[in-house]
Amino acid sequence: MTDAIQLLTSWGLDVILGETVDASYHQFAGDDELRAADMQRFVDDDSIKAIIAARGGYGTIRMIDKVDFSRFKTNPKWLVGFSDITILHTHLHNNYNVQTIHGQMPVNIPDASAKSLESLRMALFGEDISYKHHTHELNRSGEAEGILIGGNLSLLIAVSGSVSDMDYSGKILFIEDVGEYLYAIDRMVRSLDRAGKLKNLEGLIVGGFTEVKDNEIPFGQTVPEIVMDVVKNYDYPVCFDFPAGHVPDNRSLILGRRLKLTVNDNGALASYL
Repeated sequence: MTDAIQLLTSWGLDVILGETVDASYHQFAGDDELRAADMQRFVDDDSIKAIIAARGGYGTIRMIDKVDFSRFKTNPKWLVGFSDITILHTHLHNNYNVQTIHGQMPVNIPDASAKSLESLRMALFGEDISYKHHTHELNRSGEAEGILIGGNLSLLIAVSGSVSDMDYSGKILFIEDVGEYLYAIDRMVRSLDRAGKLKNLEGLIVGGFTEVKDNEIPFGQTVPEIVMDVVKNYDYPVCFDFPAGHVPDNRSLILGRRLKLTVNDNGALASYL
Protein backbone atom coordinates (compact mmCIF):
# COMPACT_ATOMS: atom_id res chain seq x y z
CA MET A 1 0.00 0.00 0.00
CA THR A 2 2.94 2.33 0.67
CA ASP A 3 4.00 2.16 -2.99
CA ALA A 4 0.50 3.10 -4.10
CA ILE A 5 0.23 6.02 -1.71
CA GLN A 6 3.60 7.38 -2.83
CA LEU A 7 2.65 7.07 -6.49
CA LEU A 8 -0.76 8.71 -6.12
CA THR A 9 0.70 11.48 -3.97
CA SER A 10 3.34 12.13 -6.63
CA TRP A 11 0.49 12.79 -9.03
CA GLY A 12 -0.79 15.54 -6.74
CA LEU A 13 -3.61 13.47 -5.22
CA ASP A 14 -4.61 13.44 -1.57
CA VAL A 15 -5.04 9.82 -0.46
CA ILE A 16 -7.74 8.88 2.04
CA LEU A 17 -7.71 5.28 3.20
CA GLY A 18 -10.88 3.35 3.87
CA GLU A 19 -11.45 1.41 7.07
CA THR A 20 -11.33 -1.81 5.08
CA VAL A 21 -7.68 -1.39 4.06
CA ASP A 22 -6.49 -2.87 7.35
CA ALA A 23 -9.61 -4.91 8.13
CA SER A 24 -9.86 -8.69 8.02
CA TYR A 25 -12.79 -11.08 8.12
CA HIS A 26 -11.95 -14.58 6.91
CA GLN A 27 -10.72 -14.02 3.34
CA PHE A 28 -12.35 -10.59 3.08
CA ALA A 29 -11.22 -7.06 3.96
CA GLY A 30 -13.89 -6.83 6.63
CA ASP A 31 -17.38 -8.29 6.71
CA ASP A 32 -19.97 -7.39 4.08
CA GLU A 33 -21.49 -4.62 6.21
CA LEU A 34 -18.16 -2.89 6.81
CA ARG A 35 -17.14 -3.08 3.17
CA ALA A 36 -20.51 -1.75 2.04
CA ALA A 37 -20.36 1.07 4.59
CA ASP A 38 -16.85 2.00 3.45
CA MET A 39 -18.01 2.16 -0.16
CA GLN A 40 -21.10 4.16 0.82
CA ARG A 41 -18.95 6.68 2.65
CA PHE A 42 -16.88 7.42 -0.42
CA VAL A 43 -19.83 7.37 -2.82
CA ASP A 44 -21.64 10.01 -0.73
CA ASP A 45 -18.62 12.25 -0.08
CA ASP A 46 -18.63 14.94 -2.78
CA SER A 47 -15.02 15.84 -2.02
CA ILE A 48 -13.85 12.41 -3.19
CA LYS A 49 -12.98 12.43 -6.89
CA ALA A 50 -12.00 8.78 -7.35
CA ILE A 51 -12.59 5.50 -5.54
CA ILE A 52 -9.73 3.08 -6.15
CA ALA A 53 -10.21 -0.52 -5.09
CA ALA A 54 -7.14 -1.74 -3.20
CA ARG A 55 -7.38 -5.22 -4.72
CA GLY A 56 -9.69 -7.72 -6.37
CA GLY A 57 -10.20 -11.34 -5.37
CA TYR A 58 -13.74 -12.13 -4.34
CA GLY A 59 -16.48 -10.42 -2.38
CA THR A 60 -18.00 -7.54 -4.33
CA ILE A 61 -21.10 -9.55 -5.19
CA ARG A 62 -21.72 -10.04 -1.45
CA MET A 63 -21.98 -6.32 -0.68
CA ILE A 64 -22.97 -4.48 -3.85
CA ASP A 65 -26.71 -4.58 -3.13
CA LYS A 66 -26.13 -3.01 0.28
CA VAL A 67 -24.80 0.19 -1.34
CA ASP A 68 -26.92 3.06 -2.65
CA PHE A 69 -25.06 4.32 -5.71
CA SER A 70 -27.65 6.95 -6.65
CA ARG A 71 -25.22 9.72 -5.69
CA PHE A 72 -23.41 8.96 -8.92
CA LYS A 73 -26.34 10.54 -10.77
CA THR A 74 -25.50 14.02 -9.47
CA ASN A 75 -21.86 13.60 -8.50
CA PRO A 76 -20.10 11.05 -10.71
CA LYS A 77 -16.56 10.12 -9.78
CA TRP A 78 -14.03 7.64 -11.03
CA LEU A 79 -14.28 4.04 -9.87
CA VAL A 80 -11.00 2.22 -10.55
CA GLY A 81 -10.13 -1.46 -10.49
CA PHE A 82 -10.39 -4.74 -12.37
CA SER A 83 -11.02 -8.45 -11.82
CA ASP A 84 -13.69 -8.75 -9.07
CA ILE A 85 -14.34 -5.01 -9.49
CA THR A 86 -15.96 -5.87 -12.84
CA ILE A 87 -19.27 -6.14 -10.97
CA LEU A 88 -19.02 -2.47 -9.98
CA HIS A 89 -18.16 -1.50 -13.56
CA THR A 90 -21.16 -3.31 -15.02
CA HIS A 91 -23.53 -2.15 -12.26
CA LEU A 92 -22.63 1.52 -12.62
CA HIS A 93 -22.80 1.34 -16.41
CA ASN A 94 -26.17 -0.39 -16.52
CA ASN A 95 -27.90 1.64 -13.82
CA TYR A 96 -26.24 5.07 -13.91
CA ASN A 97 -24.45 5.28 -17.27
CA VAL A 98 -21.26 6.25 -15.45
CA GLN A 99 -17.83 5.84 -17.02
CA THR A 100 -15.33 3.84 -14.96
CA ILE A 101 -11.66 2.88 -15.23
CA HIS A 102 -10.55 -0.71 -15.70
CA GLY A 103 -6.97 -0.38 -14.50
CA GLN A 104 -4.23 -1.16 -12.02
CA MET A 105 -4.99 -1.35 -8.29
CA PRO A 106 -2.66 -0.62 -5.34
CA VAL A 107 -1.91 -4.30 -4.72
CA ASN A 108 -0.58 -4.58 -8.29
CA ILE A 109 1.50 -1.40 -8.38
CA PRO A 110 4.85 -2.91 -7.24
CA ASP A 111 4.79 -5.27 -10.26
CA ALA A 112 3.05 -2.95 -12.70
CA SER A 113 4.68 -1.70 -15.89
CA ALA A 114 5.49 1.98 -16.15
CA LYS A 115 3.23 2.28 -19.19
CA SER A 116 0.25 0.81 -17.32
CA LEU A 117 0.70 3.25 -14.43
CA GLU A 118 1.07 6.18 -16.79
CA SER A 119 -2.13 5.12 -18.56
CA LEU A 120 -3.91 5.15 -15.18
CA ARG A 121 -2.68 8.67 -14.48
CA MET A 122 -3.81 9.81 -17.92
CA ALA A 123 -7.24 8.27 -17.45
CA LEU A 124 -7.73 9.81 -14.02
CA PHE A 125 -6.76 13.28 -15.22
CA GLY A 126 -8.75 13.17 -18.46
CA GLU A 127 -5.88 13.06 -20.93
CA ASP A 128 -6.32 11.54 -24.37
CA ILE A 129 -5.62 7.80 -24.50
CA SER A 130 -5.04 5.56 -27.48
CA TYR A 131 -3.31 2.20 -27.85
CA LYS A 132 -1.59 0.61 -30.81
CA HIS A 133 -1.07 -3.10 -30.36
CA HIS A 134 0.81 -5.74 -32.32
CA THR A 135 -0.95 -8.07 -34.72
CA HIS A 136 -2.10 -11.60 -33.90
CA GLU A 137 -2.58 -14.42 -36.39
CA LEU A 138 -6.23 -14.87 -35.41
CA ASN A 139 -7.16 -11.19 -35.39
CA ARG A 140 -10.12 -10.36 -37.60
CA SER A 141 -9.74 -7.13 -39.54
CA GLY A 142 -12.33 -4.39 -39.53
CA GLU A 143 -13.27 -1.02 -38.15
CA ALA A 144 -15.82 -0.31 -35.43
CA GLU A 145 -17.11 2.40 -33.13
CA GLY A 146 -19.07 1.83 -29.96
CA ILE A 147 -19.25 2.19 -26.20
CA LEU A 148 -16.61 0.02 -24.54
CA ILE A 149 -17.95 -2.43 -21.93
CA GLY A 150 -16.68 -5.57 -20.26
CA GLY A 151 -14.07 -6.81 -17.83
CA ASN A 152 -13.42 -10.17 -16.24
CA LEU A 153 -15.20 -12.94 -18.15
CA SER A 154 -16.13 -14.94 -15.04
CA LEU A 155 -17.73 -11.88 -13.47
CA LEU A 156 -19.64 -11.03 -16.64
CA ILE A 157 -21.18 -14.48 -16.36
CA ALA A 158 -21.82 -13.97 -12.62
CA VAL A 159 -23.94 -10.83 -13.19
CA SER A 160 -25.89 -12.29 -16.11
CA GLY A 161 -29.61 -11.74 -15.64
CA SER A 162 -29.13 -9.47 -12.63
CA VAL A 163 -29.62 -5.74 -12.11
CA SER A 164 -25.87 -5.43 -12.77
CA ASP A 165 -26.05 -7.01 -16.24
CA MET A 166 -25.67 -4.91 -19.40
CA ASP A 167 -27.04 -4.57 -22.90
CA TYR A 168 -24.22 -5.67 -25.21
CA SER A 169 -25.87 -4.66 -28.49
CA GLY A 170 -23.90 -2.09 -30.46
CA LYS A 171 -21.03 -2.15 -27.96
CA ILE A 172 -17.36 -3.05 -28.16
CA LEU A 173 -16.72 -5.82 -25.63
CA PHE A 174 -13.49 -6.34 -23.70
CA ILE A 175 -12.84 -9.63 -21.88
CA GLU A 176 -10.00 -11.05 -19.77
CA ASP A 177 -9.53 -13.71 -17.09
CA VAL A 178 -7.02 -15.55 -14.93
CA GLY A 179 -6.54 -19.07 -13.61
CA GLU A 180 -9.40 -20.67 -15.54
CA TYR A 181 -9.48 -24.04 -17.27
CA LEU A 182 -9.72 -23.93 -21.05
CA TYR A 183 -13.02 -25.86 -20.99
CA ALA A 184 -14.44 -23.31 -18.53
CA ILE A 185 -13.42 -20.42 -20.80
CA ASP A 186 -15.11 -22.22 -23.70
CA ARG A 187 -18.26 -22.67 -21.62
CA MET A 188 -18.36 -19.03 -20.53
CA VAL A 189 -17.84 -17.61 -24.02
CA ARG A 190 -20.52 -19.94 -25.39
CA SER A 191 -22.84 -18.95 -22.55
CA LEU A 192 -22.51 -15.29 -23.55
CA ASP A 193 -23.23 -16.24 -27.14
CA ARG A 194 -26.27 -18.37 -26.24
CA ALA A 195 -27.61 -15.40 -24.27
CA GLY A 196 -27.42 -13.33 -27.47
CA LYS A 197 -24.70 -11.06 -26.13
CA LEU A 198 -22.06 -11.63 -28.81
CA LYS A 199 -24.21 -11.55 -31.92
CA ASN A 200 -24.78 -7.80 -32.12
CA LEU A 201 -21.43 -6.49 -30.92
CA GLU A 202 -19.57 -3.82 -32.88
CA GLY A 203 -16.18 -5.25 -31.92
CA LEU A 204 -14.38 -7.59 -29.54
CA ILE A 205 -11.14 -6.98 -27.63
CA VAL A 206 -9.59 -10.02 -25.95
CA GLY A 207 -7.09 -9.09 -23.25
CA GLY A 208 -4.88 -11.22 -21.07
CA PHE A 209 -5.95 -14.78 -20.31
CA THR A 210 -3.23 -15.78 -17.89
CA GLU A 211 -2.40 -18.84 -15.81
CA VAL A 212 -4.77 -20.83 -18.04
CA LYS A 213 -5.06 -24.49 -17.05
CA ASP A 214 -5.81 -27.63 -19.01
CA ASN A 215 -7.05 -31.10 -18.07
CA GLU A 216 -4.99 -34.28 -18.28
CA ILE A 217 -6.77 -34.93 -21.56
CA PRO A 218 -6.03 -31.69 -23.48
CA PHE A 219 -8.95 -29.49 -24.43
CA GLY A 220 -7.47 -29.01 -27.88
CA GLN A 221 -7.90 -25.26 -28.42
CA THR A 222 -6.12 -22.14 -27.26
CA VAL A 223 -8.09 -19.19 -25.90
CA PRO A 224 -7.96 -17.29 -29.23
CA GLU A 225 -9.12 -20.44 -31.04
CA ILE A 226 -11.99 -20.87 -28.57
CA VAL A 227 -13.15 -17.28 -29.05
CA MET A 228 -12.89 -17.30 -32.83
CA ASP A 229 -14.73 -20.60 -33.04
CA VAL A 230 -17.66 -19.02 -31.21
CA VAL A 231 -17.73 -15.72 -33.13
CA LYS A 232 -16.68 -17.06 -36.54
CA ASN A 233 -20.06 -16.31 -38.12
CA TYR A 234 -20.08 -12.66 -37.07
CA ASP A 235 -18.31 -9.94 -39.03
CA TYR A 236 -17.03 -7.43 -36.46
CA PRO A 237 -13.30 -6.82 -35.80
CA VAL A 238 -11.60 -8.95 -33.15
CA CYS A 239 -8.16 -8.46 -31.63
CA PHE A 240 -6.24 -10.71 -29.23
CA ASP A 241 -3.59 -10.35 -26.51
CA PHE A 242 -4.56 -6.74 -25.81
CA PRO A 243 -2.45 -5.40 -22.89
CA ALA A 244 -5.14 -5.34 -20.21
CA GLY A 245 -6.09 -7.81 -17.52
CA HIS A 246 -4.10 -9.84 -14.98
CA VAL A 247 -0.80 -8.82 -16.54
CA PRO A 248 1.90 -6.36 -15.41
CA ASP A 249 1.21 -4.21 -18.48
CA ASN A 250 -2.44 -3.71 -17.58
CA ARG A 251 -3.30 -0.58 -19.56
CA SER A 252 -6.23 1.48 -18.34
CA LEU A 253 -9.48 1.24 -20.27
CA ILE A 254 -12.32 3.71 -19.80
CA LEU A 255 -15.45 1.61 -19.73
CA GLY A 256 -18.63 3.38 -20.79
CA ARG A 257 -16.80 5.71 -23.21
CA ARG A 258 -17.09 5.58 -26.99
CA LEU A 259 -14.13 3.87 -28.64
CA LYS A 260 -12.92 3.45 -32.20
CA LEU A 261 -11.32 0.07 -32.90
CA THR A 262 -9.34 -0.56 -36.08
CA VAL A 263 -7.87 -4.00 -36.73
CA ASN A 264 -5.77 -4.71 -39.82
CA ASP A 265 -2.57 -6.44 -40.93
CA ASN A 266 -0.54 -3.89 -38.97
CA GLY A 267 -2.22 -4.70 -35.67
CA ALA A 268 -4.95 -3.04 -33.64
CA LEU A 269 -5.55 0.63 -32.85
CA ALA A 270 -7.96 1.61 -30.06
CA SER A 271 -8.69 5.29 -29.54
CA TYR A 272 -11.39 7.11 -27.59
CA LEU A 273 -13.69 9.51 -29.39
